[in-house]
Amino acid sequence: QVQLAESGGGLVQAGGSLRLSCVASGSIGSINAVGWCRQAPGKQREWVASFFTRGSITNYADSVKGRFTISRDNAKNTVNLQMNSLIPEDTGVYYCNATYSSWRYSSWGQGTQVTVSS
Repeated sequence: QVQLAESGGGLVQAGGSLRLSCVASGSIGSINAVGWCRQAPGKQREWVASFFTRGSITNYADSVKGRFTISRDNAKNTVNLQMNSLIPEDTGVYYCNATYSSWRYSSWGQGTQVTVSS
C-alpha cells in the first residue's frame, strides 16, 4: 500500500505563490504516477497536474499551465506542486493522489486548503 500526506496550504493574496508537498510512504517503488487534484466549494473535484514516474513526464490542466510546476524529490519521497501567479479561482482543497502496482490501485491524501484572496 501507499500512504500520502499533503502539506503547504494556506492563505495567500492573488499574484502570490505557494508550494504544496505530498510525502509518500509504504510501497513507494510501485508508484506509477502521482497527481494533484483540487475541489472548490460547491464544485466537483478537478485534476490539476500529474507526474509519471516512468520517464518523469508531467501533464497540466490548461487552467494552471505556465503557472504551476509539479516535480519529484526522490531523496524525500515527495512530489511538490509549485504554484505561482495564484488567482482566486485556484482556491480549494488540494489532494494528492498516487496510482501504483501497475495502475491497479489508488491512494489519496487527506487534502490541504489553499485560499487565494483578491
